[in-house]
Amino acid sequence: MAEKMVDKVTRLMKNPENIRNIAICAHIDHGKTTFSDNLLAGAGMMSKEDAGKALKLDFHEDEQQRGITIDTAAVSMVHGFEDQEYLINLLDTPGHVDFGGDVTRAMRASDGAIVLVDAVEGIMPQTETVLRQALRELVKPTLFINKVDRLIKELQLTPEQMQERFVKIIANVNKLITDIAPKGYGEKWHVNVQEGSVCFGSAFHNWALSMPYMQGKKITFKDIIDAYNNDNSKDLVNKAPLHEVVLNMVVNHLPNPVAAQEYRIPRIWHGDKESGEGKSLLKCDFNGPLYFVITKIVIDPQAGEISAGRLFSGTLSRGTDVYLNRLKQNTKIQQVFIYNGAKREIVDDVPCGNFVGVAGIKAHAGETITLNQVEYPFEAITHIFDPVITKAIEAKKPSDLPKLIEVLRMVAKEDPTVQIEINEETGEHLMHGMGELHLEVIENRIKTEKGVEVQSSNPIVVYREAITKPSQEAMGKTPNKHNLFFFKVEPLEDAIYDAIKKGEIQEMRVKKKDLELRDKLVECGMDSKTALKVKDIYKGNLLVDMTRGQVHVGEVIEMIRDMFENVMSQGPVAREPCLKVKIMLTDMKLHEDAIHRGPAQVYPAVREGIRGAMMTAGPILYEPYQILRIEAPSDFLGEISKLISNKRGQLLDAQQEGNLSIIKTKLPVGEMFGWSSDLRSATGGRGSSSLIDQMYERLPGELQEKIVKQIKDRKGLSEAQVGV
Repeated sequence: MAEKMVDKVTRLMKNPENIRNIAICAHIDHGKTTFSDNLLAGAGMMSKEDAGKALKLDFHEDEQQRGITIDTAAVSMVHGFEDQEYLINLLDTPGHVDFGGDVTRAMRASDGAIVLVDAVEGIMPQTETVLRQALRELVKPTLFINKVDRLIKELQLTPEQMQERFVKIIANVNKLITDIAPKGYGEKWHVNVQEGSVCFGSAFHNWALSMPYMQGKKITFKDIIDAYNNDNSKDLVNKAPLHEVVLNMVVNHLPNPVAAQEYRIPRIWHGDKESGEGKSLLKCDFNGPLYFVITKIVIDPQAGEISAGRLFSGTLSRGTDVYLNRLKQNTKIQQVFIYNGAKREIVDDVPCGNFVGVAGIKAHAGETITLNQVEYPFEAITHIFDPVITKAIEAKKPSDLPKLIEVLRMVAKEDPTVQIEINEETGEHLMHGMGELHLEVIENRIKTEKGVEVQSSNPIVVYREAITKPSQEAMGKTPNKHNLFFFKVEPLEDAIYDAIKKGEIQEMRVKKKDLELRDKLVECGMDSKTALKVKDIYKGNLLVDMTRGQVHVGEVIEMIRDMFENVMSQGPVAREPCLKVKIMLTDMKLHEDAIHRGPAQVYPAVREGIRGAMMTAGPILYEPYQILRIEAPSDFLGEISKLISNKRGQLLDAQQEGNLSIIKTKLPVGEMFGWSSDLRSATGGRGSSSLIDQMYERLPGELQEKIVKQIKDRKGLSEAQVGV
């Protein structure tokens, strides 16, 4: 009797050497989901005829309607290679930049990535972004050049011209890896045709080639071109099946969990590597202490909340009592699942090194689950782009209000890049997202999948608050008048801010002497004594404890960190998040008796002190800008530049490739509502744009007061409430 797939998977899970955890990532429409379908078909998990059309891993209705992947989907499958069986845990990630948060979270669970590039379009902005997301988490890339059939049928290239094009794409990918990868990994992780870490093929026609495979099976590019010219492309599926070639590459070139955790753990976990926990994490030991990181939450109508993620150490069994380190609470695991596309299979236990789902836990993505409280959970998952657009949302029927609040909380769990703000006092509910499409999809899901009729406001831009000069010293006094806190603030140095943004300096609460962090801060120009006093790095802002000889500092420092993060999320000018601010705690006078310095006393004093200091440091607003790449026929160049200047934009670069103009522009997000339809009408429907980067720049002086007033009116803030 044939062994069932679920039994195969559970058998192979126990051998970490033969496991590969991989993510598939690419620019939108480069063919990821069709590619994943073919891998599933090859592993015997769907019919070969359906592959590429069924879109098995786009199982939300709106994904199939829009033809894009919105959620990361997980699947475990088995691949035979050189008389051994391997377990491949695969994540299919979205390509649209608005859903990039899903890619970042998938990378935390993966050890290797297959980066897909369209042979005709080449490297696109989102290709660079997904590579950046992978390399930040030390996920090793391999390359698949897709849609090669278009080079033969549409462009009718000769084998030599095709090879030239491939060489150019590979060189560009390797240049990106060199530029982006952390020190020591650039050259080492280059993709290489001869070694076989590059494949070429057509996901749509289900064939692929790599150099080792071509040499082993004696196939050449000429055979491929002949097959297309003679309308025999179906033969290619038998000669060079995509799943076999690609999964051979995965087994050969991507690391198993034991090898990967040795270098990934120091990057994403900041505890002592010599401790028992540290050694177990580095070795991926299934007898060690439990460490499970949630990377995705799905709300299932029948099973409730399913938390999926990567098990880095120990064994996860159902019925285990566990501890949620960020929420600081105990809970119980009711069920353990392994993944099979949209289906989940219940199992008794899973050893580390695998991608797992659990039921019975109510937590958020990024949560570290252990048996007991630990000093060092895994570092928070940080996203490359911040939410820059907001919509106010309300229920059409007042009776639906409690349900809406519950649904919004669910949405925030399912997609942590959507920030939900529920203001119980004013009854205003805000959704912050990555772009118009992002918020539109979320709103649509609230209506169709969650069944709540809602209406939303026009999109609003999220600004940032910053300061322009060093402040005077400001004092915060506790309500009982027994404790004083003194603060100074100054703008954070550009070099440090850039290093945080690139992920070279991790955002975290610094709880012990961290010499590695000190060295990085010194490299960016900070004095080494000051660098050792940094206590918290949060959303591009720094907290430094400059006090001396304070006996009770250990008892209040957590509360000071809490309020530092609170003010950095809601600044003094208009309660918008802060950017590039360095807060220095210069002195404090604390009451001897601990009962007089509890949270109810310390919180308001610290908040008042930090906001007071910032108000004397020339506070201003920064607005979000996006750098876009626009492609359109050259005849429309004039129309596009007119459109850009009407929207307060800057034209950074314009190049011509054949009849196509490729334009790089910087636009303020505040002027970008309705951008896609404006671009379409300016180019006769033939222009398209994609996001390259996002940044914040000072809002022009003449708009400062106007925008601050608009934000205050919208939030219902009186003058008395702001600034303290």
